[in-house]
Amino acid sequence: MKARYDGLADWYEARFVAGREPHQPGLLDLLGTGSGPCLDIGCGTGRNFETIRATGRTVVGLDYSADQLQMARSRTDGPLMRADAAVLPFADESFDTVTVMWISTDVDDFGKVLREATRVLRPGGLLVAYGVHPCFNGPHVVWEENGSRLIHPNYRTPGWHEESPWWGEDGIRRRVGMRHAPLAEYLNAFLATDLTVERFEEPGGGDVPHTLAVRARRG
Repeated sequence: MKARYDGLADWYEARFVAGREPHQPGLLDLLGTGSGPCLDIGCGTGRNFETIRATGRTVVGLDYSADQLQMARSRTDGPLMRADAAVLPFADESFDTVTVMWISTDVDDFGKVLREATRVLRPGGLLVAYGVHPCFNGPHVVWEENGSRLIHPNYRTPGWHEESPWWGEDGIRRRVGMRHAPLAEYLNAFLATDLTVERFEEPGGGDVPHTLAVRARRG
């Protein structure tokens, strides 16, 4: 696996984290109150650590980018680990909660990540996945100035896209590319685990959703 975000930590922090609201839309409600350790898979620079702590949980951060983790250190005195999300370095049933945020487009096999996340969850443990909406964000989408989206036929083309004519010159996708999964593939990844889905959400404002979130529990 390639650490695609190494070398981008300062840019990423300035573009997506600095000056933003401390809690991403709907995330506090999706998590609810809890306790015990929460594994934040793909934690990046630690944007969601404050939200996790606000629910009563403690943070264990994991990312594959050493640069991102170095910046995340300023947001926690808890454990941080550099590791592959698809091969988690934890024993079975280690965590009460797992969050998987904004990485479905950045990993080679999102289904494998979900299976690993389920493995390290305790029975009854909570998983929250939160990130790019497969229908309205991807190599098939043109963002219009009025907030609408123009969808091109390559929506059904899964896999890695290193380039798309619709990506802006200074966006994250121009820098790292993305793996696109059509909606059915994304949802079927959850059905292939021992998770029971409790809720789907499309958080945030706007008439066309940017984000898709899933709340589920291990059986």
